[in-house]
Amino acid sequence: MRDVIGQVRAVLFAPEDLTLIRGEPADRRRFLDDLLTQRRPAYLAARQDYARIVRQRSARRPGGRDRRAGALSTLATWDDALVRAGSTLLAARIAVVHALSGPVGSSYSDLVATSPEREATGHPELAYQLSTGRLVVGSPGEGVPDPAELAQELREGLVELADAERERGLTLVGPHRDDLVLGLNELPAKGYASHGETWSLALALRLASREVLAEVGEEPVVLLDDVFAELDERRRVRLAARCATFEQVLVTTAVDEDVPLDGPRWHVEAGTVRAGGP
Repeated sequence: MRDVIGQVRAVLFAPEDLTLIRGEPADRRRFLDDLLTQRRPAYLAARQDYARIVRQRSARRPGGRDRRAGALSTLATWDDALVRAGSTLLAARIAVVHALSGPVGSSYSDLVATSPEREATGHPELAYQLSTGRLVVGSPGEGVPDPAELAQELREGLVELADAERERGLTLVGPHRDDLVLGLNELPAKGYASHGETWSLALALRLASREVLAEVGEEPVVLLDDVFAELDERRRVRLAARCATFEQVLVTTAVDEDVPLDGPRWHVEAGTVRAGGP
């Protein structure tokens, strides 16, 4: 896995991406982690190391799988390891939320504006919700937060939730408990956004990801899986105009006329691929 990461940079949008808005925190954490892994392949190793630390630490908590006295005596060591690895992940995630906030806003506005002269109704907000309870609002231009300060916050959170961890036998503090909070018009997008708003916001997240990746290294390939069929004609035209500025775009569709894009076309039927339309 580590050898493959970074060989092909790509951004994929598919109907399943609606879970970024409607799904669980794990879906949004995975979105951030996958984006960071493509941006900085070394992030994958840090992510895997952190997951291993959480598993080991949770097994040594009272109530965890390993209740031996020797295992519990090493808990402080795993606390240190979690704080050290967790603060590194937190700094990277918060930084990428700041980096996404501007492109997400412009991409969403571009998709939903009723005309070039009128501004879009609705403004997306991004924020990072830490397991300690603190909310960091995405702000364009903000840099990487100080890992030392985040480490101290994690350590204080472990102390505060020590009793709850003993009762549940779980690690309740750390990046594995965090969430990317998405909002529209000062309301949570999850539960309040309409179907059209949900589609536009999820697509804006992917378009913003392309911009964040393009800032570092090669231009990513954009993959759009049956996206145009879910958009009205106005949004199709706007998305097509955005795609025309990308270096390489691959689009799948069941209806050829749904895609207002120029370029080579292939027809796939019963496992056979041929050039040209249907």
